Amino acid sequence: MMHPSVQNVFLYTNLQDCSYIALPMKIGAVLGVIFGGMYVNVGVQHFTNTAWFEPIVPTVLGDQTIWVLITGVIEIAIGVGLILPWTRPHAGLASLVFLVGIYWANFNMWVNNIPLDGKTYAHHWHMLRLLAQLGMMALSYAIWRWPSSKVSSDVDSNASSLVVQ
Repeated sequence: MMHPSVQNVFLYTNLQDCSYIALPMKIGAVLGVIFGGMYVNVGVQHFTNTAWFEPIVPTVLGDQTIWVLITGVIEIAIGVGLILPWTRPHAGLASLVFLVGIYWANFNMWVNNIPLDGKTYAHHWHMLRLLAQLGMMALSYAIWRWPSSKVSSDVDSNASSLVVQ
């Protein structure tokens, strides 16, 4: 049996740990919802403005329209997954893998100087796009590895059990 003063210090420390986990979880949830909403928005655009996306699909893949539609479905699914808390970590991983794979289209646009809406872009714009892609990959990784609500509930139950002792 622990001395009461030691037990109170231990309990206080664990309750502080709970607050350290709760705040990042809220930030992770907000980031997941915002990033998920962005994914859903772009995914829907793949269906409403298919022709805009078609030029950057590498020709080696064949029918550009089907690839635009497939990636639109994937983006909507990832977006919904990022919004829902119970699927967020898995969607974060899916987003990371997707962003690595889909960069091929942006790289194709850069290397082959493919115009969008009749406009080609200078190298610095493509570099900014690459940095944005890397930032989204980092965010996807962070969401994938973010503490889940399971961690928080485990800490809460551990803190509760200390109160009972």
